[in-house]
Amino acid sequence: MKVLLTGATGYIGKRILPLLVEKGHEVICCTRDQSRFNPPESLKDHVTVIEVDLLDEASLHRIPDDIDVAYYLVHSMASSESFSDLEQKSAVNFRTRLSQTAVQQVIFLTGIVNEVELSEHLSSRMLVEEELAKGDYYLTALRAGIIIGSGSASFEIMRDLVEKLPVMITPKWVLTKCEPIGIGDVQQILIAVIGNKNTYDRNFDIGCKEVYSYKEMLLILADVRNLKRKIIAVPVMTPRLSSYWLYFVTSTSYKLAISLVDSMKIEVVCRNHELNEILGIQPTPYREALQKAFKKIEKHE
Repeated sequence: MKVLLTGATGYIGKRILPLLVEKGHEVICCTRDQSRFNPPESLKDHVTVIEVDLLDEASLHRIPDDIDVAYYLVHSMASSESFSDLEQKSAVNFRTRLSQTAVQQVIFLTGIVNEVELSEHLSSRMLVEEELAKGDYYLTALRAGIIIGSGSASFEIMRDLVEKLPVMITPKWVLTKCEPIGIGDVQQILIAVIGNKNTYDRNFDIGCKEVYSYKEMLLILADVRNLKRKIIAVPVMTPRLSSYWLYFVTSTSYKLAISLVDSMKIEVVCRNHELNEILGIQPTPYREALQKAFKKIEKHE
């Protein structure tokens, strides 16, 4: 199949590119700056790189007409205070162009949105899904919470907190429930849904089948690292203070910290695990996903 990969330089895109090539797909990689994208030599014969800016409608005509499947793996959460408007415009432009092609399926990786009240970030992700669903193709939406893997923003923030702070006086959102998922499972699912008609025009929550509070996740991470940590949640820390707390203690940007704090007040727990049965995938437990991530780090992968 000819596969269009947006977000090819992002955390997820870089990790599924070699898997797509391994499966024999011809991959068209979209990047806003071609000079910043340098795939390994082993992949170059199987990859075409095009410069596409989803906010620039003219550039989208570089997308070939004969693609079969497209991945939508882009977001603007950390780039602007008006990221919601940018996300909607990007989705509309993408949908419009792809509806002019032969594409059969669009695969969208997004966030879990099961609560009545959502954060601005999760509301924006839901809006993108709604816009993409209007296209002349089948949409498969995969909704995930925190992704556990070396290089994942959420994982690296948790790692920073645990490794830098023996005692944490934390905002009360550390008691919010979350269902994480390992990056290996995300990769496997993203590849397995290609052309699977049981996933057409449907959305699925994906997770590890284990639900924890953020506090519990931090303490398990500390245990995996053989570190003794104490976490005390207090109700008086404002969202702004919480954002500064993340910004100063971890490697995240302030804009990303604001978005994360806003989202961390919302429970992100799977409705069900139907997709595991459809694909025959057994999810990796949280602790095991952490161990795999640190093995990658130790090997400088």
